[in-house]
Amino acid sequence: MSVKLESSWLAVLKDEFEKDYFKMLKQFLLAEKEKGALIYPKNSDIFNAFELTTFDNIKVVILGQDPYHGANQAHGLSFSVQDGIKTPPSLQNIYKELQTDIDGFKIPLNGNLTNWAKQGVLLLNTTLTVNAGKAGSHQKQGWEQFTDMVIKTISEKRDHIVFILWGAFAQQKEVLIDPSKHFIIKSTHPSPFSAYNGFFGSKPFSKTNEYLNKNGLAGIDWKLN
Repeated sequence: MSVKLESSWLAVLKDEFEKDYFKMLKQFLLAEKEKGALIYPKNSDIFNAFELTTFDNIKVVILGQDPYHGANQAHGLSFSVQDGIKTPPSLQNIYKELQTDIDGFKIPLNGNLTNWAKQGVLLLNTTLTVNAGKAGSHQKQGWEQFTDMVIKTISEKRDHIVFILWGAFAQQKEVLIDPSKHFIIKSTHPSPFSAYNGFFGSKPFSKTNEYLNKNGLAGIDWKLN
């Protein structure tokens, strides 16, 4: 895995790549490839979230857990899938909530969220790689330490960021965020197993734009059509 991070991110995270945990993470990924594992997303997409949303441009962080582990799904953005791929169940529920929360939102035919990322929505998974067909296979190998530092750095060095934490796993990261500087939105996960227990009706998208507008920032155009 070669690390080619966008320059504004490199300026705040460059020390991480020299730390022992990150060197061990790279060795783990190399060993998996040598064993013949197919790793998602492809190497050039691993840091896609950082390429599309520069450090200086972040307005919102939506935290996911693992990349999708099916063929041609993952492309480095949490909850997002590549063009031409069926929209996964959690993202279908996100679209349903958007339809009731944002006037004029029409459910798109694809699940590619690149347009959000370009507007400043950092679609961050806490683990950035996975073996094909094996959910969670790259957890506890160092990625979480890296992405914890990403969250902490955003909290410390930026102001008025909206952090959207869906589900218990994402909410564990709340301790890394300074609530006096940022807006934290929490609910159950949009997964079909929990969406009806507090995700539907939580209006995270309009709440995000209200907060951004209140702080003199342009809201996100959530429409994808």
